[in-house]
Amino acid sequence: MNTGRALSPRELERYHRQLILPGWGMQTQARLLGATVFIAGAGGLGSPVAQYLAAAGVGTLRICDSGTVELSNLNRQLLHADRDLKRPKVRSAAKTLRRINPHVRVVPLRAALEESSVEALVGDAELILDCLDNFPTRQLLNAHAVRRSLPMIHAGVTGYCGQITFLHPPATACLACIVPESPPQEVFPILGATAGLLGCLQALEALKYLTGGGPLLLGRMLFCDGEAMQFQEVAVSRDPRCPVCGEAKRMPPGSQPGTLK
Repeated sequence: MNTGRALSPRELERYHRQLILPGWGMQTQARLLGATVFIAGAGGLGSPVAQYLAAAGVGTLRICDSGTVELSNLNRQLLHADRDLKRPKVRSAAKTLRRINPHVRVVPLRAALEESSVEALVGDAELILDCLDNFPTRQLLNAHAVRRSLPMIHAGVTGYCGQITFLHPPATACLACIVPESPPQEVFPILGATAGLLGCLQALEALKYLTGGGPLLLGRMLFCDGEAMQFQEVAVSRDPRCPVCGEAKRMPPGSQPGTLK
């Protein structure tokens, strides 16, 4: 993380209300300025995630999506508008984010996440935001995060409900521990405000991680039921037999599994 550049007077004024948070200050804001995050998906979750990370002053946002804007996206994907229909999502996303905060660097990546491309797309990001809408691609991203020891904030939504957790093996489970088999792909109902809620929670977790500000959802999955307005937390733990992050995967041949610290 590069924290070399000083904040300009305009940046100091822009971030004033978070600079006066207890324990935040100039050093923490400079840390954000030097941060790079990878946002997988410029849709219902990626929209609030990217907007709030840009507003907070995260220095570089690498935002990846292969799709174009469709009319049915616009009930929840607030990076885009009617004028953006048929345009690449990352193009309209970058334009919106630069309007929100011209001080951050936005890297639009119009590409599909595949085994052959994930390394280059994630690049030098120190944190991954899973804002995807299908589990096969999520599992591919999860496997990359495990290989590179990168933390990943997962969230998912359907209807009024959603879930979020912070993944960073070996301290936590990986996504494959929690969802070992991808559910069937389908067109699912979703309320825009549900995606907004979970995306905001992802952004908050990201900011806490990048600034060291508060406990994270490590080993915990938070479930949100917006219809009943209820929140429930459940413990999630690593599966030592997980083919992605389990002991057999991590230990050299001939070694014996040990106790995680």
